[in-house]
Amino acid sequence: MNLFKGQEELDLTNGGIIKPLLYLSLPIVVTNLLQTAYNLADTFWLGQYSTEALAAISFAFPMVFLLISLGMGLAVAGSVLVAQHTGADETDQAEYAASQTVTFAFLASAILGAVGYPFVRLFLAFLGASPEVLPGATAYMQVVALGLPFMFGFFVFISLMRGAGDTITPMLVMFGTVVLNVILDPFLINGWSLGPLAFPELGIQGAAIATVFSRSLAMLVGLYIMLSGTRGIQINLTDMKPDLQYLRKILRIGVPASIEGTGRALSINALLIVVGLFSTSVVAAFGIGTRVFSVIFLPAIAVARGVETMTGQNIGAQKYDRAQKANYVAAKALFAILGLAGVVIFLVPTPIVAVFTNDQAVLDVGAEFLRFVALSFGFIGIQRAFTGGFRGAGKTLIAAAISIIALAGVRLPTAYVASQGVLPTDLWFLGQPDARGIWIAFFASNVVGAIIAYAWFRRGTWREGDVRDTPDPAGIEPTEGDASVGDD
Repeated sequence: MNLFKGQEELDLTNGGIIKPLLYLSLPIVVTNLLQTAYNLADTFWLGQYSTEALAAISFAFPMVFLLISLGMGLAVAGSVLVAQHTGADETDQAEYAASQTVTFAFLASAILGAVGYPFVRLFLAFLGASPEVLPGATAYMQVVALGLPFMFGFFVFISLMRGAGDTITPMLVMFGTVVLNVILDPFLINGWSLGPLAFPELGIQGAAIATVFSRSLAMLVGLYIMLSGTRGIQINLTDMKPDLQYLRKILRIGVPASIEGTGRALSINALLIVVGLFSTSVVAAFGIGTRVFSVIFLPAIAVARGVETMTGQNIGAQKYDRAQKANYVAAKALFAILGLAGVVIFLVPTPIVAVFTNDQAVLDVGAEFLRFVALSFGFIGIQRAFTGGFRGAGKTLIAAAISIIALAGVRLPTAYVASQGVLPTDLWFLGQPDARGIWIAFFASNVVGAIIAYAWFRRGTWREGDVRDTPDPAGIEPTEGDASVGDD
């Protein structure tokens, strides 16, 4: 069976649900796994380099996420518009949406990188980076800030191609650049030599240079593919002249999506302030744990992106029952898959942490972190599935609200209260400072986020999610295609 299908082989608006969702999501899983390989490679080599470098990357990664999240709303908006126009068989409008998204995304990321560069050190110090960790984290983030347009450009390429239903092409492009990054990392971090070529020892800054260089190549390849129009969506130079009126449409969808990503990133960065109150070993273990989560949650993120595309295309085709079916099927599947993964990690967490470090203190804390959070993994799948559906329907503000409530409303305050011993109780360790309060906060926010997402989706307001220049679809009767929603 061919597991990876191109856009021309997929029909997301007809037939069953499971097979097209699977074919759409599997390449996204691989693409995200390859993307995560950038971070894992950095974590591995910097863990071998020094514990201080590993702690520095624990502060740098959330800040990278923040910078990307500030502009990611534009990519989400482009994906939603392309998906809905594609579902409605409006090719010219889909290409115009993609072209405008590329233009404004590049401008926004360039401005963001230039503005953020001078404040990197101050922001990291505000987060609580120690004097030993601050120089390395600053060096890493300054390189990332300068390369932000190139890094963000590839994310836009992935989003636009996915909106058109092509997930295989970004996967192939990502593979080549990940291989390059993995090769460059040890040479630039440790200063290895290869024959007559002598690489300087750049430490954590070398990891940043390898990442930015590799992703720059990925962006250039992605632009070439979209300009040629040979795969997925095509962009046209004549359509790339900034259209401020169209920008307003992009922002209506994209700003809430940026709020979601930024709120998520700010919550993570704020959580680092709490984590930074503990030892370097706890900070390093937290960094390893979040990297492990980034791998475990790949199926949830991938399927959510698949649901986003299927929801968008089916709303464009006015097949709302089919869009709803895709969301429920995805939520059930992710709960089962991630729940099983959580049980496995709960039983054997130490060998997983040992992949990244041999520091016994970090091993002990990291294993404890994984064990506390593992049994809530299934709930992450539920939340991701339904928020993907909201985004595909253009209801990005609802997706943002769910994420912010779970993270800023539950995880962050719970982490502080439970870890700092401010509760007047003798219950277990809650009456004294203990990092386990942070791990409890992760579990609680995952469960609460799933409950809210499920309840909100059942209200059905996402059906009013046609963001094209068409009449309000609310109240439109299902078409014949809506009857074809079998589970395969």
